[in-house]
Amino acid sequence: MTPVSPSSGGPAPAPAPRTPLVEARSLDWVPTSERHGRVGLQGPFWFMGNFQPFTLAIGLVGPSVGLSLGWTAVAGIAGILFGTLFMAFHATQGARLGLPQMVQSRAQFGYSGVLVPLVGSLVTFVAFNIVDTVIIGSGLQGLFGWSPVLVGIVISVIATALAIFGHDWLHLAFKVLFWISLPFWLVLTIGVLAGAAGGTAPADPGGFSGTGFVIMFTVAASYNITYAPYVSDYSRYLPEDTAPAKIIGSVFWGAAASPAWLIPLGAWFATNLGATDALVGLHDAGNEVVPAFGSILTLLAVLALVATMGLNAYSGMLSLVTAVDSVRPVPRTRSVRVVAILVLAVVWTVVAIGLSDASAAVNNALLIMLYLLAPWTAVNLVDYFFVRRSHYAIADLFTPDGIYGRWGRRGLVAYGVGIVAELPFIHVADVFSGPVADALGGVDVAVVVGLVVPGVVYLLLSRSLDPRQEQAAITRSEDTLADLGGGA
Repeated sequence: MTPVSPSSGGPAPAPAPRTPLVEARSLDWVPTSERHGRVGLQGPFWFMGNFQPFTLAIGLVGPSVGLSLGWTAVAGIAGILFGTLFMAFHATQGARLGLPQMVQSRAQFGYSGVLVPLVGSLVTFVAFNIVDTVIIGSGLQGLFGWSPVLVGIVISVIATALAIFGHDWLHLAFKVLFWISLPFWLVLTIGVLAGAAGGTAPADPGGFSGTGFVIMFTVAASYNITYAPYVSDYSRYLPEDTAPAKIIGSVFWGAAASPAWLIPLGAWFATNLGATDALVGLHDAGNEVVPAFGSILTLLAVLALVATMGLNAYSGMLSLVTAVDSVRPVPRTRSVRVVAILVLAVVWTVVAIGLSDASAAVNNALLIMLYLLAPWTAVNLVDYFFVRRSHYAIADLFTPDGIYGRWGRRGLVAYGVGIVAELPFIHVADVFSGPVADALGGVDVAVVVGLVVPGVVYLLLSRSLDPRQEQAAITRSEDTLADLGGGA
């Protein structure tokens, strides 16, 4: 088996030269000769991915459920550290395998079976862009009177173009925005600490609430766990011999540091400014520090969020094309990438224009995405680190006739058990509350169940799997990939 042509659904077309404008690859395996990424850039990249108004909006959740500023910070940072731990471990898969994240998941769920967790990842990418569009549109309307419909269309066009240009342009945009934005956020934070950002101490500062703490922890944890399907997409151009610890560490500090900074800041906006909109709070506090400073910082924050929408669109394209490819082979062409991105852009723009309640969208969308993705990340990480220990027949991931088959029974069963196990523990206000969550007074611990149960089930089911039996296929795959531009 040597599936190499674009039309046959193989791991890669003939090695393509890098283009300075539009990325050539989509679902393809990235040959060694094209691995030009730098592990040191992963930290700033993921730092910037969270260095935007969506993260501030997470900080508004704590005070809304009765937590004080201090307890919001504690719960938020604890949740971020917990969620980022799972996210960061996915990063090493991109460099080791040179594949988009959800293509690699075919090893656990099967060539067609991967469609099941793909639903969760697609919901993630589209939902984030819907909420981002709502946050930007409503915020800029409140601040400057701009039409949210026009704003939604303009930012969607920019995000779509960035996603079409692809991997290197996304990394470049995030790098530039990181260095431009960092000084402004530092000045604002110093202004808040020095008492120069306005606001007054709240008459009711809130306090500690067990239910509120768990809600805040869960929302913060879900924020970075829902990044898990992205991570390999942006580490797959790293050299395959990059030390896993370096990749994991770089992604972890980057993805955790900016929310640990901005979530408490958002909570301060809520408690001291009475802000219910992250952009409005950012604008008002900044203008108190230095006249017009808040307006400039607001626009920079919007640009960062628009770049993150490009990130969502890019990974959403990879998930959508993987889903279609699991039904019938998809050519590895730029036109397929462009069409997939445009379809997603139309969906998120149309839905976002019809929404107006950003706070409800943030909370509920994050929770629902978490329930769908926690079982997937558990199965994927257990398979990679404990079952197959990073050894895969990459060429077989691109054919239903390979060693992973069309339906991965172990992965699908573990995922299904995980979803069912979560149901009694789920609590989404005004949507659904399970019996255990009700008995706990609305405390939602479904995320813990969704990570532990499917991971254990998959590990037990995999006791009958002998990875050594896959070695012949792995060797054949390595020979195939060597002909395409480098070994795996």
